[in-house]
Amino acid sequence: MSEKNVAKYRVPAKIDLPDRQWPGRELTSSPQWCSVDLRDGNQALPNPLGPDAKLEYFKLLCDIGFKNIEVAFPSASQDDFAFTRQLIEEGHIPDDVFIMGLTQCRPHLIERTLEAFAGIKRGIVHAYAATSDLHMKQVFHLSRQQTIEMVVKAVGQIRDLAAAQPDSDIRFEFSPEEYTDSDFEFVLEVCEAVFETWGKATADKPLIFNLPATVERRPPNHYADMIELFCRRFSQRDKILVSLHSHNDQGMAVAATELSLLAGADRVEGTLFGHGERTGNVDLVTMAGNMISRGIDTHLDFSDLDRIANTVQRLTGMDIYYRQPYSGEYVFTAFSGSHQDAIRKGMAQRDTAAEKFGTSWKVPYLHIDPADLGRKYEGLIRINSQSGKGGVAWVLEQDHGLAVPKEMHPQLGATVQKYSDEAGKELNSAEVMDIFEREFINPTGPYKLLNYWPRPDEKNPTNIHGEAWLEVRGEKTTLTADGNGPIDAFVHCIRQVDTTNFRLHDYHEQAVGKGADARAIAYVPLEFDDGQIVFGVGSDTNIDQAAIRAIIAGLNQRAKR
Repeated sequence: MSEKNVAKYRVPAKIDLPDRQWPGRELTSSPQWCSVDLRDGNQALPNPLGPDAKLEYFKLLCDIGFKNIEVAFPSASQDDFAFTRQLIEEGHIPDDVFIMGLTQCRPHLIERTLEAFAGIKRGIVHAYAATSDLHMKQVFHLSRQQTIEMVVKAVGQIRDLAAAQPDSDIRFEFSPEEYTDSDFEFVLEVCEAVFETWGKATADKPLIFNLPATVERRPPNHYADMIELFCRRFSQRDKILVSLHSHNDQGMAVAATELSLLAGADRVEGTLFGHGERTGNVDLVTMAGNMISRGIDTHLDFSDLDRIANTVQRLTGMDIYYRQPYSGEYVFTAFSGSHQDAIRKGMAQRDTAAEKFGTSWKVPYLHIDPADLGRKYEGLIRINSQSGKGGVAWVLEQDHGLAVPKEMHPQLGATVQKYSDEAGKELNSAEVMDIFEREFINPTGPYKLLNYWPRPDEKNPTNIHGEAWLEVRGEKTTLTADGNGPIDAFVHCIRQVDTTNFRLHDYHEQAVGKGADARAIAYVPLEFDDGQIVFGVGSDTNIDQAAIRAIIAGLNQRAKR
């Protein structure tokens, strides 16, 4: 950007709060939560939700545990009015949930809003007015005094209309729009006038002041300073809730919200996955996930986050970014080989975390247990050209139950990485397994095992007579030899047709499956005279036969090198 363009902007003036307390505080409890998905989020969708989609979304929010849900701007459209009435008349609102309706400070809009609330059990009327000089001068052409008079008149009207519904618990919320771009002393004057006019706020039924960063113009610490200043200066702090409403224009809505909670705020407004105008509202999934990862009970249920994400994507038509914190496809995935290896080792030692670190969850590169969000471990590691040996072994273990011995990991990793390099793309679990079978279990080569019969000697059962039926370079042959066990006898058989000099190292065995479907897997390392070690893998219902097949696989691998 040119120097001329940069000169158009200025550093926001700092807040005069030299004895600020919030930097030394620690967040230890959850705020109250208010979802604005169905109003602020919905109005920013390319295709706003229809009635059926809205109702499904509302029920989803209730299932998650939201107790305050802004459902509409009832006076803005017949659709919003009708949806509010549907929730009330059809009994969709749980007894412990307050629905909230937004209105401007205009008499006819207020009247329509309270009409939409008729017969409600619990509701919040949310009125707002712009208090920034930018809006008052450039948009509405109002003086500060005119703004105060308009707000006071509106609050009085809402108070009186709410009082006309004595069987309903109707609360009030006021937002000085663009709080962070407003003169603080003026906002305080407006809010004191609102409180006095409402006249019935108590500690049990507090008035809500929503102090929004309507447009993110300041750094997060400035927002926190302004919240702490308001909490200190407001005359009846014990009878109000201070609510936050952060937008993400500079990408710092989560940080601004967290710091402002330290500064004394009680409540957070936002949306699932950050839907909203421009760059969106603060993401409540990220906010809640952060708190869960620090041991704070949010009273929100994101234990099946995939279902929630899929539902929201289907209803809104808006995809969730694949690296969106907690909910994105790749957020619990490691591509780097060193990351994969560290995750694999950390996951294997989870049981020791409490003793070593004082917490039951401490895994490299994973700050939260994916299972707490309903995510599966199978997707933790993906395979591409940057992946390492540990990652490939993890995929085979987690997805296919194969405990590949550590000594085999370098050869396994190099083989799979070669395929990924050639393909120029990520390999999925099925492709990794296909490579493993093709290269280690059934590699092409000069030898094909047709059958092998090991028979104990009648006089000395430890002596085995082996009979191997093979296809060698396309020709069938039968070989016989003796040995001190089935595998030793087979090695003597194969030496009759194989000129390489190889030795068997200690090999590994495992059982895969149970009952009639159980199979034995043998991982057999063959060492040749030139020092090269090649692993072959065999699978059979009989462990000796599995080892024989592994030897054939290893010899076929060697022949291709």
